[in-house]
Amino acid sequence: MRKISLWLFILVFTASLARAQDATQQQIDQINGKLQDLQESVDAQTKKIAALEKQISDLGGKLNQPAASDSASADDLKKLAAQVQEIDKKRQDDNEHISQTLEKLGKLVAGGSTASHKPKATTETLATGGDNSTPPSSGPKNGYYYPIKDGDTLSAVAKAYRDSDKHVKVTTKDILNANPGLDATKLYVGQKIFIPDPNAK
Repeated sequence: MRKISLWLFILVFTASLARAQDATQQQIDQINGKLQDLQESVDAQTKKIAALEKQISDLGGKLNQPAASDSASADDLKKLAAQVQEIDKKRQDDNEHISQTLEKLGKLVAGGSTASHKPKATTETLATGGDNSTPPSSGPKNGYYYPIKDGDTLSAVAKAYRDSDKHVKVTTKDILNANPGLDATKLYVGQKIFIPDPNAK
């Protein structure tokens, strides 16, 4: 009788441990997805700053040339400098947001929460939520609209479309390019984003 009780205890303990490890892995996957989105957003802003700084340098060189045309003026330089400062301030705000998000995620993992947050881009939403409506004018012609759900990250949505029966070959970068002004760190429930698909008809 004692042996049976001991084996039963070991079986229950092993099952509980496996469930806890599965929940922890889901949390780690979600954190990795959010970190990837945040890093890509920061990288995109860094590239914008570098491009604007190059424009300022080029305009400064034209302004200093004796035979320079009127295309570059002091006002142009001031405007570009203001844009650089604005983007740099946004980058600093994003860095602060990243720090706060990491702190919250750290507390979530440390607290041992067992709530699972799986990507919400299911086959059903791919079929019903995604239509071939008119895409953004600056983006690709074909694709699907997807409404953001609680717990979604861009990387999770992209993966869900790649793994779906539609086999949409899309990356987080493709989604950002197809949705000008989209901030991967500030998604909200109900927000519609365009998922580009060159094979869609």
